[in-house]
Amino acid sequence: MNEDSLMHAPEFVIKPRSHTVWEKQCVRLHCTVSGWPDPRVIWYKNNVALDPLANPGKYKLESRYSVHSLEINRCDFDDTAQYRVSAMNSKGELSAFASVVVKRFKGEIDESLPAPRHGPVSEYGITFQTHIVEKFGVSFGREGETMSLGCTVIIYPALHRYQPEIQWYRDDVLLSPSKWTHMHWSGDRATLTLTHLNKEDEGLYTLRVTTKSGYETYSAYVFVRDADAEVEGAPGAPLDVRCLDANKDYIIVTWKQPAVDGGNSILGYFVDRCEVGTTHWIQCNDTPVKFARFPVTGLVEGRSYTFRVRAVNKSGMSRPSRVSEPVAAMDPADRARMRGTSAPWTGQIIVTEEEPAEGIVPGRPLELQVTEATKNYVVLSWKPPGEKGLEGVMYYVEKCVAGTDSWQRVNTEIPVKSPRFALFDLAEGKSYSFRVRCCNSAGVGEPSDPTEATTVGDKLDIPSAPGKVVPTRNTDTSVVVSWEASREAKELIGYYIEGSIVGSNVWEPCNNKPVKATRFICHGLVTGEQYVFRVRAVNAAGLSQFSQESEPVEVKAAIASPAPPYGITVLECVRDSMVLGWKQPTFIGGADITGYFVDYREVIDGVPGKWHEANIKSITERAYRVSDLKENRKYQFQVRAANMAGVGIPSLPSETFLCEEWTIAVPGPPHDLQIREVRNDSLTLLWKPPVYQGRDPVNGFYIDIKEADAPEESWRGVNTKAVEKTYMKIKNLKEGETYVFRVRAQNKAGVGKTSDVTEPVPALTKPGTKEIVVDVDDDGVISLNFECSDLTPDSKFVWSKNYEEMTDTSRLTVETKGSKSKAVFNAPGEEDIGIYSCLVTHTDGASSSYNLSEEELKRLLEISHDHKFPIIPLKSELAVELLEKGRVRFWLQAEKISANGKVEYVFNDNVLSQGEKYKMNFDKNTGVIEMIMESLTPADEGTFTFQMQDGKATNQSSLVLIGDVFKELQKESEFQRKEWFRKQGPHFIEYLSYEVTPECCVMLKCKVGNIKKETSALWYKDGREIKADEHLGFTEGVLKLEIAQRDSPADTADFAGDPLWRRLKISKKDAGVYEVVLKDDRGKDTSTLNLTDQGFKDLMNEVFSYIANSSTQLKITSTDEGIRIYTFVSYYNDLLQVTWQYKDSAIAFSDRIKSGVVGEQLWLQITEPTEKDMGKYAIEFHDGKGGLKRTVELSGQAFDDAFAEFQRLKAAAIAERNRARVAGGLPDVVTIQEGKALNLTCNISGDPVPEVTWLKNDREITSDDHCILKFESGKFASFTITAINTSDSGKYSILVKNKYGTESGDFTVSVFIPEEVGGKKK
Repeated sequence: MNEDSLMHAPEFVIKPRSHTVWEKQCVRLHCTVSGWPDPRVIWYKNNVALDPLANPGKYKLESRYSVHSLEINRCDFDDTAQYRVSAMNSKGELSAFASVVVKRFKGEIDESLPAPRHGPVSEYGITFQTHIVEKFGVSFGREGETMSLGCTVIIYPALHRYQPEIQWYRDDVLLSPSKWTHMHWSGDRATLTLTHLNKEDEGLYTLRVTTKSGYETYSAYVFVRDADAEVEGAPGAPLDVRCLDANKDYIIVTWKQPAVDGGNSILGYFVDRCEVGTTHWIQCNDTPVKFARFPVTGLVEGRSYTFRVRAVNKSGMSRPSRVSEPVAAMDPADRARMRGTSAPWTGQIIVTEEEPAEGIVPGRPLELQVTEATKNYVVLSWKPPGEKGLEGVMYYVEKCVAGTDSWQRVNTEIPVKSPRFALFDLAEGKSYSFRVRCCNSAGVGEPSDPTEATTVGDKLDIPSAPGKVVPTRNTDTSVVVSWEASREAKELIGYYIEGSIVGSNVWEPCNNKPVKATRFICHGLVTGEQYVFRVRAVNAAGLSQFSQESEPVEVKAAIASPAPPYGITVLECVRDSMVLGWKQPTFIGGADITGYFVDYREVIDGVPGKWHEANIKSITERAYRVSDLKENRKYQFQVRAANMAGVGIPSLPSETFLCEEWTIAVPGPPHDLQIREVRNDSLTLLWKPPVYQGRDPVNGFYIDIKEADAPEESWRGVNTKAVEKTYMKIKNLKEGETYVFRVRAQNKAGVGKTSDVTEPVPALTKPGTKEIVVDVDDDGVISLNFECSDLTPDSKFVWSKNYEEMTDTSRLTVETKGSKSKAVFNAPGEEDIGIYSCLVTHTDGASSSYNLSEEELKRLLEISHDHKFPIIPLKSELAVELLEKGRVRFWLQAEKISANGKVEYVFNDNVLSQGEKYKMNFDKNTGVIEMIMESLTPADEGTFTFQMQDGKATNQSSLVLIGDVFKELQKESEFQRKEWFRKQGPHFIEYLSYEVTPECCVMLKCKVGNIKKETSALWYKDGREIKADEHLGFTEGVLKLEIAQRDSPADTADFAGDPLWRRLKISKKDAGVYEVVLKDDRGKDTSTLNLTDQGFKDLMNEVFSYIANSSTQLKITSTDEGIRIYTFVSYYNDLLQVTWQYKDSAIAFSDRIKSGVVGEQLWLQITEPTEKDMGKYAIEFHDGKGGLKRTVELSGQAFDDAFAEFQRLKAAAIAERNRARVAGGLPDVVTIQEGKALNLTCNISGDPVPEVTWLKNDREITSDDHCILKFESGKFASFTITAINTSDSGKYSILVKNKYGTESGDFTVSVFIPEEVGGKKK
């Protein structure tokens, strides 16, 4: 790039302004100057150059980023003067002027003075210090949004109710409160609110805070982007709509074209008007106009209007612009008169005219000219005739095609009131002349002189494209763009700048409001990206072509020379030299400081001499020995810092130091204190040992701390024992508190002088702060990693060990990429133990540290080993399980394995492959690895291994299947295989078993599955099929068979009345082997139950258990033979075994003591009991298990009652047995023929032999020849009637009687005559 093409003479972008101030106030004049090379700026007072050093403290000159200022401190009358600022470079010189007037307050009110403030505040005699903090930055908004800009203002001293003057400016134009801008002052914060952003609000905003002692300003740019288009591809809204040349019925509306055309050229603009007080918008032009100026006619005199403009391209219409300020349609002279009065605004416009003169025809209009000509319209203007007092004058406009003399009146119907007129619908390219006539009620006057021939077309050309565009670095997010002005640009409105990231071909507007200067700062760019820029000019005719694209420029902060160092102190002094120390500049200019230069001068009797250079070659340390001094002389020093941009201005002169040799025994002060790693509760302090050691070497340091605003007596020690290192981490700080620190060194002689105090530092962790993170990668490489999000383009990561910068790369390799830096240990070992820290330069102190202790190193080495030789972690080791059909599944599950993982299946060191015998599967999502075998053979006995590999990581798991383990698995597999085939047809789900019901019935049952209608079930016992009967069931997949023999009728004769006599009884006949066979066309299955020997015993024992549990408690009863003890069971079986016990011993049965069973009653009979039979009796049921015992106590009252009952029953039995009794032989009725013989005999028993008596009709009869009565052998009684006749008919009885009782037998004798019988038959 040719630098000559970039050079241009100085130009004042902002000129200094004049000021009137009070005496003892401060005033600041400032200006902004552009030019290349950078101009040299000199300030003059009444054409005499100002020298700040000649008047220390009076004048302060500042130059920063092309902004130059002169501050005059405590003004007096002598400061009233004209001040000139001159800017000069190789291309030329330019000056600007400003006046300063200083007034004195005499204690009397003067109209020229500011009104006195109310209240008790007295600011006079006080010097205010104003600081603007918490400032708003460069801001970005969008149309329609609300934005607030604010700054906190600190004024010292703070006086109650004192209010400074707060002013806001946009592009150096003072803002006033309106519906668009609201201003607020809260006492310490100034706020400007932009209520509804439009592109008119874009610009440089300045806050100016004025006190009697001077003013402070702060500025930042506000950018306003277009709102999203209502129609995609539509252009942005026009801006800055204004009304010019307002007359009675005519107004010219102007606007500025938008920067965004939506990707298609703007076809033109529509102007809308709205009468104040209404909301109805009327479009003023039917076709779009390309010119950014349009005459609006047809207005009603006396009414006020607002206007807006819309742009249109082929995609659609833009949003409307912000509305203009209201403007009234009235005569300019009337407006001027109204503006000059002080009458309050009433909302009405009163149109007044001079008293007209009657009957006078007006003269010719004057000075007719074409003020504007476009291809859409032509605007004429003129002056009314010079006569006064004319009646209300109006005008007719006439036109004539050039070269002819044919005049045609344009406004034939209504004359116009304003001396302005716009003609539309003229033929483009034709030439016309125009003239105007005045008229009133008296008539039409003579025409004015015609205009020169005017060709219809645009008189204002579009500007030419701007010249060369030069971008220069500014900040991390902005670039300064300069360009050559358009050479052909009439009525230039300004320039639009666009930027594009290199290679993107996407252009974005950098400003949405035209700028008039040829230099602009483009903000909001991406740090580190390469941008190109282009510019185009704009006037009312339209937008120019784009300039050529600039050269690419990287967005990064520009560099400048550093600020002065400060805090110069003496670290050591000998006879002819001094060692100085100083602090790094607060601003290093965006580039690393490359060195320092020290100057010194001798001070004699308080008068400083000439400065001398102490070093010609720059020094990098912030300590330097100045030699060749003279003993016992006094000196001052100054230091300058240098970077790649140059050498900065020198520091303020130091204090005056005496050059004499130090002889104190204690050390000098430590120096170069630095603070790192600031966190909420801790920070790290670094320092350098004193240059002057004292009598003995330094052996330790003490650190002092105090709160920044605490008094001197608040200093306290951090450590009670001296530390040998030159760094220390200070902990237990209070979050948010601000601290200062100092350090003292000690030797054997004692503690020396304190160091300089550090700058105050708040204990706060800055947002985005990150710590050093240790990492071990997949290759086992150990590294320390630090990331910083606040990098600047010049930032560097500086790694240190024990806070000493590492230059030896044999132990550690540093890799930095972007915002991340990595320190990699080459061969970590014990020599690497220490504190590692990382500092990021050109940031706000971004730093962190990491303590690599011996334990931590050991832990990291273990992790490194695991990463170098990684093992795939397993959730489960190799295992085996059986699947359906007896298949064998070997499987394991890896905890984590990638899609690239591989597996080898090995058996006895042989790799297996997929095939008919082995089925392998590897689910990489779940990590499950499996191998399935259909069956096991003896050849499969051995060791199975799964070998896994995933990148570098490996692992294997083995399973040994040999000996009994293998045989058991093979056996089970074969069984499962058979089971699977068995279950393919009808099969048993539950095999044959028996169940004993509470009724002691034995039920054989089994559960079957996979059956169908054709499935048959056959029962077998001992190989013979059992015939189906009502006890064979087949429901719900359950087969049942009740086994037992029904009691025979002979066996149940005694229980004919028992409804349970038909119950089945289990007996030895039911023992045997039972079998069930299921069968259909799919196959068959068999289930066998062995109920012989022990199986039958187990079954019967279960039956016996039910019987025992159903038994009742033993009861006692008496019989005529003795006492009986008994129990009932619900069911009795002949195979049941019981034992009767007396006093816990088995009873030996005899004729006197017997046991037996009657039905379900089990009894023990004691015949002829005596007292010896008293005691506890028990019956024990045997069921093959624990059995069951029932007991009863036969003693005491129970025995007495039973024995008494026995005696009674015994006597009753004897009586019953020996009493007189008619045993039988007598009929109930005897029918006999007359004349026959009747002979009846009956048996008689009884002891003693009973007495026999016969009765007839209840009357005793005796034996005679007719009725013979006999009683023979004491047993037989006979009754004989030899020849019976009818008189013998009647009721007869035999009565037998002895001492035990009486009994009778009755019969009836009926005698009939044969003839009677025969007659009946006949």
